[in-house]
Amino acid sequence: MLKTFAELSTPLVADACVRLGVPLRAAPPGIGTVVPGQRVAGRALPARHYGSVDVFLEAFTDVRPGDVLVIDNAGRQDEACVGDLLILEAQAAGVAGVVIWGLHRDTPELVEIGLPVFSYGRCAPGPVRLAEREPDALTSARFGPHLVTADDLVLGDDDGVLFIPATRAADVLDTARTIRETEREQARRIRAGDTLRRQTGFDDYLARRAADPEYTFRRHLRRVGGAVEE
Repeated sequence: MLKTFAELSTPLVADACVRLGVPLRAAPPGIGTVVPGQRVAGRALPARHYGSVDVFLEAFTDVRPGDVLVIDNAGRQDEACVGDLLILEAQAAGVAGVVIWGLHRDTPELVEIGLPVFSYGRCAPGPVRLAEREPDALTSARFGPHLVTADDLVLGDDDGVLFIPATRAADVLDTARTIRETEREQARRIRAGDTLRRQTGFDDYLARRAADPEYTFRRHLRRVGGAVEE
């Protein structure tokens, strides 16, 4: 999956979801990699955190190589739920990366370990609470407004993290690749002096919009075959 995603990006995948009518589920803005430039792609391995790492260790008993651990810590800003020992264990279990709706700690050690970790930032204190565990602690994870399960794929890069249904992954990635090829050609032509306005027939769009106020630029792009927005 990571190899397939290597030439793409989360913006391209997001545009592909919109074009195909696949529900667009993106992590809330602000999530980033501990090491800039790292990427992750794989099946979601959900786990909800309640104050102890035992739930993660239990999740690893059902891991498949290349899974991405998706941690639901309710977006808490008062504790880090992941540190170096957990990331080392995840790496040993065959996990491809970790995506946290919350914070991490032991940053220098995580950098040294090298496993892709996405979180909302660093925080020195670990959890001092121990909440009651829910029955679905290992079957689903909340991430912002979204519910993530093992039926989803996780894709992450410097622009953020997306969750897409595994059953639609092939279509989404193929469409994202098509959008990429179109955009790269448009970028090449802009650098060569052929403006985006000319490529997209922007004067024609303005004339059509004047005659039909419901004629949108997105509709126009799909008519002329451009790819700027979806």
